Amino acid sequence: MAELATIARPYAEALYKSIGTDSAQALVDQLHAVGQVSADAQLRQFADNPKVTSEQVFDLVAAVAKVALSPKVANLLKVVIENGRLSALPEVDAQFRALVNASTGVSDATIVSAFPLDAAQLADTVATLEKRFGRKLNASVQIDESLIGGIRVVVGDEVLDTSIQARLEQMKVALTH
Repeated sequence: MAELATIARPYAEALYKSIGTDSAQALVDQLHAVGQVSADAQLRQFADNPKVTSEQVFDLVAAVAKVALSPKVANLLKVVIENGRLSALPEVDAQFRALVNASTGVSDATIVSAFPLDAAQLADTVATLEKRFGRKLNASVQIDESLIGGIRVVVGDEVLDTSIQARLEQMKVALTH
């Protein structure tokens, strides 16, 4: 079977080309919601059932996504379902987001913190990171108590790790060599 990225690329590019850069950002959230729903194993098992029609799968995904789908996202979803490529939809979402980000000069950033960040802390952190990485960032926050303190930031293939866990690991390596 072809790799998911290879399967997803034409769908993401077709959606991106059909809408242009002006309205692309508005559809990112819709496609993300649909992509998250389609990643569910039970939903895919339901979709793979030969007794279930494409319309039933579409209706279920649209209902569970809990977002109003634009005609273009709805059409993409129908085509993906009819072609039996529902499992590729999360990758379509990722590639579509990458196309939108590349056109707007924005990057996705994942901030992993040992503790929850309030709105002011997040705003200050994002402002500092935007200066550090030299571009605007769409930040999402994840909590990982194993970091002990500090943060780990992932922007594309770049990682900035200022966590206490990373510093302890560096000390361990330095002491054992």
